[in-house]
Amino acid sequence: MLTKHTILNIDALKMNSHIDDESVDLVITSPPYPMIKMWDEIFEINENEIKTEADVNSAFLKATQFLNNVWEKVDKSIKPGGIVCINIGDATRNLGGNFRLFSNSGQVINFFIKKGYLQLPSIIWRKQTNAPNKFMGSGMLPVGAYATLEHEWILIFRKGITKREFKNARDKSLRNESAFFWEERNVWFSDLWDFKGIKQKNDIKNSRDRTAAYPIELPYRLISMFSVKNDIVFDPFLGTGTTTLASMLLQRNSIGIEIDKSLCNHFKEYLVKNDDRLVDNFNDKISKRISSHTEFVKKRVNEGKLLKHYNSTLGTEVMTSQEKFIIFNKISSINKIDDKTFEVIYKTLQSE
Repeated sequence: MLTKHTILNIDALKMNSHIDDESVDLVITSPPYPMIKMWDEIFEINENEIKTEADVNSAFLKATQFLNNVWEKVDKSIKPGGIVCINIGDATRNLGGNFRLFSNSGQVINFFIKKGYLQLPSIIWRKQTNAPNKFMGSGMLPVGAYATLEHEWILIFRKGITKREFKNARDKSLRNESAFFWEERNVWFSDLWDFKGIKQKNDIKNSRDRTAAYPIELPYRLISMFSVKNDIVFDPFLGTGTTTLASMLLQRNSIGIEIDKSLCNHFKEYLVKNDDRLVDNFNDKISKRISSHTEFVKKRVNEGKLLKHYNSTLGTEVMTSQEKFIIFNKISSINKIDDKTFEVIYKTLQSE
């Protein structure tokens, strides 16, 4: 059992020269934050020219157009019925004394709806903050104060109106193996997620002041929710590599694109230097997932609520018949194949 992980140091606009059309099952990404930097440059350089609301809107649309160009390429790479998950935050700016919101999420939604995608229910990621001042504008006085944005969106789309089908025995088996626990579903499929974001290390942040890093829990949940083992997960803005790490952990193949050479090399060096530690950390997370379920079962039993089904592979009771075939494979090794490719080899729990 193995998965392949490709890391490409290229411009996302050139992805279709490296990725086959309609070959990707799931896209998970967080667009980089140059949008804010680009707006600042536009508004600072052309401050005297931007005088009307129309001028401001024109600048905003120009600054977001580069993302639409990337989404066009993403559309070519994803399979019909495939899922696109985009983590993006809206932004606020004070222009000429007027405070306003720039809806990045609205621009993304407009693009995919026009391309014929179905928008599925979005998730609000409430990023915990320690900021002492949670108000803006006129302070304690009414009318001129503004709410502080403490959340980002996880926008979810399906390509086309047809759901993905699992027709042959192998596909059905992989889907069954990839099921999640009942109690996980109750948390993951809530429309409000509440966990901490990632504080970037200085060496990475100085490399490119545009990385939209999220914790591994975010792609871990989305990959579990919207793909099965051996699928291809794609991140056109790989950044610090979190999507690839989650894919490795969950036995999915992955492709990551990163335009910044230093960031790309940093991640590949990280995989090589920390391969043994990563294996231990990944396997520890798998063990904790199983032990967490075991605690859930104990609590149910203590409350007199018996579980009617049993997963013989994991040796535990489960809530539903769909959980009976869950299989977790631990990681044996992470190997560098060439400058852009890594391979992950897995082992069954019974082989330990």
